[in-house]
Amino acid sequence: MTEKAKVLLDFNAHLDTPAQLGLKPKRTAVVAEDETLIRMDVVETLREAGFDVIGEAGDGAQAVKLATDLQPDVVVMDIKMPDVDGITAAEQISKAGVAPVVLLTAFSQTSLVERACEAGAMAYVVKPFHPADLLPAVEIAIAAYQRAKEREAELTDQIADLREQNEELSERFETRKRLDRAKGLLQTKLGLSEPEAFRWIQKTAMDQRLTMREVSDAVIEQVGSAETRQDA
Repeated sequence: MTEKAKVLLDFNAHLDTPAQLGLKPKRTAVVAEDETLIRMDVVETLREAGFDVIGEAGDGAQAVKLATDLQPDVVVMDIKMPDVDGITAAEQISKAGVAPVVLLTAFSQTSLVERACEAGAMAYVVKPFHPADLLPAVEIAIAAYQRAKEREAELTDQIADLREQNEELSERFETRKRLDRAKGLLQTKLGLSEPEAFRWIQKTAMDQRLTMREVSDAVIEQVGSAETRQDA
């Protein structure tokens, strides 16, 4: 390595990152449009708004691959594209949870809008468009996607909490069943009352540093098995 290269590497190593400087990193975008001039217009509009356009595609299949590989903050693409159309591509991107999708269309009929929504598109813009049309749609899509992700995370947490509570209840129910069974055996074999049987199990658990379920299991195994052999 040359001395100049070493100096450059040392200089770059000491450069502050945007995060260290207190700056927000640029949001990223992938643009998919088979018409080159329109794609260039979309890219320029996004870059002027502060986005980093990290991928460009001319068909839906390429758009899905770029979005999956690059994980952008937003995908802007046309509905009518070769190979895989924009609606199908949007559905694939949305199902994979990759990024919010803004669809561009030359048509605004209700059926098309409904298909776009069903595919998971967060917003759509009718062509020809102005920056004042595209940028708000992009911001709305990103915000809606973030809210959806937050709700999904909350729901996941709630489901995990409910599952944990259910497991705890099941464990308590099973422990109670074992305890009742053990108390019944002690009452039958030792002539103890129910409170006495309970206190015996409780004291044994404390003395032996075991749980009441462990003591109950031991009683069931020893006393219960002895009862079964006697019956046999």
